[in-house]
Amino acid sequence: MAPCHIPEEGAHGFDTPKIPTAALGFVARCDRTRGHHGRRARLSGRRRGHAVANKTGGPRSFRLYAADAYNTARDGGFAVRTVKERMRGVGAWARLAKSRITVAPHTTVTVPFTLHVPTAAEPGDHPGAIVALDEQVDPGTGSVALGVQRAVGARVYLRVGGPTLPAISVEHVHLTHHQPLVPGLGDSTATISCTLHNTGNVTLDPKVELRARGLFGRTLLARDLSRVPSELLLGQRVRLTERWRGALQLDWGDVTLTASATGTRESASASFLALPWLVVAVVFAAGVVGGVLLVRARRGRARPSVRVRPSRRAAPTPSRPRSSPFARP
Repeated sequence: MAPCHIPEEGAHGFDTPKIPTAALGFVARCDRTRGHHGRRARLSGRRRGHAVANKTGGPRSFRLYAADAYNTARDGGFAVRTVKERMRGVGAWARLAKSRITVAPHTTVTVPFTLHVPTAAEPGDHPGAIVALDEQVDPGTGSVALGVQRAVGARVYLRVGGPTLPAISVEHVHLTHHQPLVPGLGDSTATISCTLHNTGNVTLDPKVELRARGLFGRTLLARDLSRVPSELLLGQRVRLTERWRGALQLDWGDVTLTASATGTRESASASFLALPWLVVAVVFAAGVVGGVLLVRARRGRARPSVRVRPSRRAAPTPSRPRSSPFARP
């Protein structure tokens, strides 16, 4: 089953048009405080009402369960574990009076639940939800045979008393350039990405500021990231990406991402080198060819001329005495 995404209104009851089969009622915040000398006061037997409303024209059967919450890696949305996953917080501490109910058309059933927080529970926030899973599987649309099982939930915000430590880190900052092959014939963009990690024990509402500086400290870009989750749960990581349109095609600098929330602030940077790589490759290839030709030309001029070996002088032939008409025979 896919993760159940719960909108923020779920903490106070909601009726979402995307999932019309049920709506969950109010779920109160539950706090546990420390006693004297650091000993934790035990929270046990606190009962809350959990209302499930069937807004359809026929009876619907629901499975009820408590679940731990987490942030989705795709967009940082608030989601909860499936019923088959192991629970460690609210999902393990909440006990519902009924695990399955059938609700008549246009009626509401209230199911009480109880929170039992163990004494060894870590201080800080433990978000979760009470989920109503529709047991009817509807056929999916399209050529692929898929079944769709719907669920709705109401958020539970539980804080265990004790020291709170808000802390955030910015990890894995990376910048990728997307440049036209020929400079000036197209838009140049860059994709900046980073990972936000809640390393504390309370839920954060982070803000992320992006700054890019070029050579000599010139400010190239300064703005806040828009797609930051409003709730970064403790221990969760969320990958963020930001598109930079009009990025310079020739520059050298760095980008800095600064994440801040109540009580914490952290920054991380990454350097970049923007070059029109096609032009660089052409210039490099031309330089290599020119260098090879120059080396060959120099070698040709420096090569010594071959000495011509003188030919041997022919031996003189003996001359015959010229005959004289007066010579005696």
